[in-house]
Amino acid sequence: MASVDRSLVEGLPLFAGLTPEQVDRMLQEAQSIRYAKGTNVFQHDEEAHSFFILLHGHLRVFKLTPDGQQVVVRFVAPGEVFGVAMAIGRTTYPATAQAVVDSIALVWPSAAWPRLVATHPGLAVNTLQTVGSRLQDAHTRVVEMSTEQVERRIAHALLRLAKQSGRKVEAGVQIDFPITRQDVAEMTGATLFTVSRVLSAWESQGLVAGGRQRMMIREPHKLFLLAEGLPD
Repeated sequence: MASVDRSLVEGLPLFAGLTPEQVDRMLQEAQSIRYAKGTNVFQHDEEAHSFFILLHGHLRVFKLTPDGQQVVVRFVAPGEVFGVAMAIGRTTYPATAQAVVDSIALVWPSAAWPRLVATHPGLAVNTLQTVGSRLQDAHTRVVEMSTEQVERRIAHALLRLAKQSGRKVEAGVQIDFPITRQDVAEMTGATLFTVSRVLSAWESQGLVAGGRQRMMIREPHKLFLLAEGLPD
């Protein structure tokens, strides 16, 4: 198996506090795998055989409700660790992860996790911080869905995507991976019709701009005020 260059992962949160030698030893146990657009990296309730770091691309993480409705839990951006089921006491994956574009991930066998954590205790701390951040985000979304009107939920969703994967351009902040109105609907508990209506209105007001599976926030501050229910 070809070794993975440490320069690809230097500075990533999972390896914070580890020495270069410790990182090299971890990378010796990893392999780099490509996932074509539309490919599932893993599926909901599948045995958690591996854990991952995304090096390139983007992933959509989603669950299906008992009646078959798809709910987008989050998107995975480059540099993020994901699929560490053992860190949350699971033997199966809690959701499905699917490549939004052609993507590359570093992959370790889950069986190596207890030994790696015992050898490098910082891994457990770094992973716990990541899991805690995602749990806080999930709680925030639950509160939004329970208490906020749909326009504010959509605004919050777009701002989160921009914070995670936004790229500043002359016209605003480009969400730097394909995102559809259906994705936004599944993130916010809204219907596709409602999301389309809201985004079309915002486009006419110059707040956002949309293309084929692309979205740009032209007025981030105004969208923030709308998300928070504040006067313009």
